[in-house]
Amino acid sequence: MLLPQPQQVTWSDETFRIPADALPADWSRLPHWPQLQVTVDSTRQIAPIPTEEAYRLTVRAQQVLIEATAPQGVYWALQTLHQLAEQQPEGWTIPGCCITDWPAFRIRGWMQDVGRSYLSLKELKREIELLSRYKVNVFHWHLTENQAWRLESKRFPALQDSLNMTRMPGQYYTLAEARELVVFCKQHQVMLIPEIDMPGHSEAFRRTFQVDMQSPQGKEILKQLLAEVCETFDVPYLHIGTDEVQFTDPQFVPEMVAYIRSFGKKVISWNPGWHYQPGEIDMTQLWSYRGKAQPGIPAIDCRFHYINHFDTFADLIGLYTSRIYNQPQGNEDLAGSILALWHDRIVQPEANIIRENAFYPNMLALAERAWLGGGFQYFDQNGTMLPTDPTDTIFQAFADFEERMLFHKAHHFQGEPFAYVKQTNVRWRVTEAFPNEGDLDRVFPPESALQTDYTYQGKTYGTREAVGAGIYLRHVWGKLVPGCLEDPQPNHTVYAWTWVYSPKAQTAGAWIEFQNYSRSEMDLPPMPGTWDYRKSRIWVNDQEILPPTWTATHRTRSNEIPLGNENCVSRPPLPITLHEGWNKVFLKLPAGAFSTPEVRLQKWMFT
Repeated sequence: MLLPQPQQVTWSDETFRIPADALPADWSRLPHWPQLQVTVDSTRQIAPIPTEEAYRLTVRAQQVLIEATAPQGVYWALQTLHQLAEQQPEGWTIPGCCITDWPAFRIRGWMQDVGRSYLSLKELKREIELLSRYKVNVFHWHLTENQAWRLESKRFPALQDSLNMTRMPGQYYTLAEARELVVFCKQHQVMLIPEIDMPGHSEAFRRTFQVDMQSPQGKEILKQLLAEVCETFDVPYLHIGTDEVQFTDPQFVPEMVAYIRSFGKKVISWNPGWHYQPGEIDMTQLWSYRGKAQPGIPAIDCRFHYINHFDTFADLIGLYTSRIYNQPQGNEDLAGSILALWHDRIVQPEANIIRENAFYPNMLALAERAWLGGGFQYFDQNGTMLPTDPTDTIFQAFADFEERMLFHKAHHFQGEPFAYVKQTNVRWRVTEAFPNEGDLDRVFPPESALQTDYTYQGKTYGTREAVGAGIYLRHVWGKLVPGCLEDPQPNHTVYAWTWVYSPKAQTAGAWIEFQNYSRSEMDLPPMPGTWDYRKSRIWVNDQEILPPTWTATHRTRSNEIPLGNENCVSRPPLPITLHEGWNKVFLKLPAGAFSTPEVRLQKWMFT
């Protein structure tokens, strides 16, 4: 049940035993048992490629041997050792093995956008500690945004004034807390990358100083702030943003890069953003499908890795099965990947940010893919769809990962917001789209009988099987990522049905989500077309369930307004009646659904 899977494993029949009274409280700080031998030799070649993260772990009946080229490798070996340990009444046992392991990509991380939504230091430490167990080694700290400048400044304390924050006023991190988090990251072999976004995403700066960052006065203030940041953060990199902005001073970015480098720091910048030549920047972070890696400049692939856009279940499949930048392993120009969590919409309490974005399941998927390398596609090939054949290699690989992830959810994430249940056993039957010509009440043949194909007005309409808890009919990114329907068009109706097994007769809560255009866009444009969710129809067995009490809200900058015909999210869970055995669940999606940015089918989440 190792996660991520090691590169090479050989098992033996031996077993190493740890008495209960010798159990370490923290596996990253194992006591110096006579049976534990650790060798760190920088000249030793452990992996096929040079890396300080490589290790070899040998477990015998009387000895555990860790060989590494640097402390990072030792730490990762201890995390593997912890996962191998099984608790028994008399203590712990570790199966005999020889594991030789190394990462395919040198950057495997996540980003928290605390500029928009402040997260407590306790929460950040919890994430760092948990994810370091799975060899995740980078925390990207997006500290500044239009809404707030979250890092204390001793030189310019007005930045922390509540009047200069439009969200969560008065909440920020002190310089002492920033230093504390750097130390905490180092203890867990995680590199912290602070980001001070410039010259865009900087309304908090403008509100405070009444000048633009690119003005002469703005640049002088910014340099003093950057000096304070560089003195505070004992880290190798500083991220400077540069995305989504009009450059009015052609010297701004080169000047800031040179200034930060004068403190001995390397600089990271978003791409698309400022246009660099090799040597002008130390690393780029690709943030949309337009982002392109450049020879001579290491790149981090984040193009389809914004998990606030992700469906809870479907996109996890795409993330796990997709290669990073469509390459099986990293190289000098391809550093790895970071999953970005943008908080354009307020989600509270902070545990819900983790839960509703399926943060830990997605991070475990990335942890394995970035460590192990490989994959089967890129996001634009098969999208989020699993093969329906359970013997297919891709299906089996994801099912194996899912089994291991659920094991770790049960054993290592107790009490954590971990929103995932098994989905490889969920199968839908989805029809081709019937044209309704804008008639929301039009009835089509599937309402009379459930079949594999239909004839309607002289044309044959087939059905297809779809596997998974969440099924995109049309992906939130449109044609960039394929969905269940090859060419979704407005004014069409689709039917879908599945079966849910209930071990007993009961009433269960069902999480039913048809439409939720990401958790990112704060101010959505008007939806193209309309969707009266109150006309949706749901059947359990042969009984139609009417949802007259469904409610949803759409958050704007200043208030919440009831929705009449846009997004549809059932909260709280809609009760449905299940009888013992298999229960047919049948949905009719309302007409006009395809004119919205995204339509999904979501598996029932039973409570």
